[in-house]
Amino acid sequence: MIKHSGGYESEQRVNMRGGPGTVTLEHFFRKGEFGGSKFKVCARLILPPGAGIGLHAHEGEDEAWLVVKGRARVTDGATTSEVGAGDAIITGRGESHGLVNSGDEAFEAIAIIVAY
Repeated sequence: MIKHSGGYESEQRVNMRGGPGTVTLEHFFRKGEFGGSKFKVCARLILPPGAGIGLHAHEGEDEAWLVVKGRARVTDGATTSEVGAGDAIITGRGESHGLVNSGDEAFEAIAIIVAY
């Protein structure tokens, strides 16, 4: 299956997980497009400056992010750190994470969530 840029299904979530502002999700693939039953999300997250995703736990699943553009302040478990393009984050096994775009441009990351 090939999907071309610009043709992805998009949705906006206001105050995602209790975070500030609006987050746009561009879904590369939906759950039914993967053969495995454990797949949950494969999307680009786009956060304008000041927008964020509130702190939330990942029980029974892992979420991996690859930062594509911008900067964000990420809380991952007990650690808070600034991340930027090229950085990778994985959270799961009951740990919590959240982030806020701390830069002056859009923050973009590719997110993949898989249950176990």
